Order: sequence, then structure tokens, then C-alpha cells
Amino acid sequence: MAAVRRYLSSIRTDLLAACLEFVGTILFLVLGMGGIQAAAFSTHMEAAVEEAAMPNYPQALNQFASVEQLLYISVSMGFALLASAWLFFRITGGVFNPQVSLALLLSGCISPIRFALFLIAQLGGSIVASYLLRVLTPGPLFVNVGLGPNVTKAQGVFVEAIATSALVFSVQMLAAEKHRSTAIAPIGIGLTLLATHMFAVVYTGAALNSARAFGPAVVSGFAGDHWVYWVGPTIGCLISTTLYSTLKQCVTSSPTNDSDIIAMQS
Repeated sequence: MAAVRRYLSSIRTDLLAACLEFVGTILFLVLGMGGIQAAAFSTHMEAAVEEAAMPNYPQALNQFASVEQLLYISVSMGFALLASAWLFFRITGGVFNPQVSLALLLSGCISPIRFALFLIAQLGGSIVASYLLRVLTPGPLFVNVGLGPNVTKAQGVFVEAIATSALVFSVQMLAAEKHRSTAIAPIGIGLTLLATHMFAVVYTGAALNSARAFGPAVVSGFAGDHWVYWVGPTIGCLISTTLYSTLKQCVTSSPTNDSDIIAMQS
């Protein structure tokens, strides 16, 4: 009976964490993708909005945005993650990303049940956030991700993979590893998302997160390159997890202070 009670208690904890992950994902994406919508309607976008009503017109802002708008998008997404992750960090870990969830599963930080519940919560939260933005903001939804001009699908996969590996590695090193700076891990993770956006946003829209690509696609329609935003980030997750696991095996001593270059716990 004691084992059953522990199991039921664990399930309740996982369900509560998934519910809060659902809320946190909505908050993160409403703030982050809301910034993308704001960038679309902020400066001289009247002509683009008119063209967006035409059939087959891309609704991914990165495909025709100015440098200023791309910078605005990067800052919006980075700071949205920083704020949202910090709010939910002590409760659910502030994951909001299936690839980060997969990395935590592979690293033994979360159980398969919690991973499955988080995946459902993150995809559902992205759909809700996209619908909210469609209702709250005028005109078409510009928060889809898409490959930039002359970017091939293969290039898109590897740009997403490299950028996602950096993001996932920041989570593993700053949050999964427990050290004196763990409490402020959301700052480093949010800044990493900002940095990766400044590289990848013009080429792929910088999803780095299959849920972030999935919700807008459900609302606005799936493009032929949608698979890129599942394959690329998942490859990036595996790259990061391999590097993280290798470091865990190689570094056997516990850190003595915050000045250590690599602070790994055995």
C-alpha cells in the first residue's frame, strides 16, 4: 500500500507540474510571439499586411523583416523566456520546450511520465497562445517560423540544430547542474535564447523549440518545411546531451567554488 500511495503521490505531482508547465508555456509564448506581432505592425508594415491577405503569402515575419524588426524579435523572445522561466523555475523548472524536456529525460532529471505530460502541456500551451494572439491582435498572425530566402531545408535543419544545442546546453549546465548560480539560471538561459535568435532568426525564424513552431502552424496552417522544426531541434538536443554526458564522465571532482571553469557534480 505504501508503494501505491507513493506512486499516486508522484502522479499527482507530475500532473500539477504539467498543468503549471501548460500555463508557463502560454505566458512565455504570448509574451515572446506577442513581441513578434508587435514588430510586424510597428513600422511601415501596411503594405506587407495587405500582401499577407493574398494566397500563399508567407506569414513568417523573418522572411521579409528588417534588421530592426529581427532585433526586436530576438529581444522579445529572449526576455520572454528569461521572465517566464524565472517565474516557474522553482515549480516546474520552466522548461516550455519539448527538446529541453527530452534532454532532461535523457539526462535522468525527469521521469518518462513527466516527459510525456510536459510534451502534451507544451504543445497545448503553444496552440492556446497562438489562438490568443490571433484574437488579441489585429490582422494576420505573423508568428509562424519559416526558412528565409534562399535557405535550403538542409541548411535550416543544421541552423536549428546548432542553435538548439546551445540553448539546451545552457539549461543543462545552468539549471540541471546544481551550483551557487543555479538560482539565477533563467538569466543565462534567456540570454542564450537572445544570442541564438540573433544568429538563427533570419535563416529559420529561430524556433529552437518544436512547440513554438507547432502552435502557430495549427492556427495558420502547416508549411512544407514544418518538419525542419522537429528534426533540427531534436538533433540539437542530442548533440547537447552527448556533450553534457561526456563532460559528466570526464569531470569527476566536485566544484569547490564558483570560480571553477567547469562545475560538474559527480
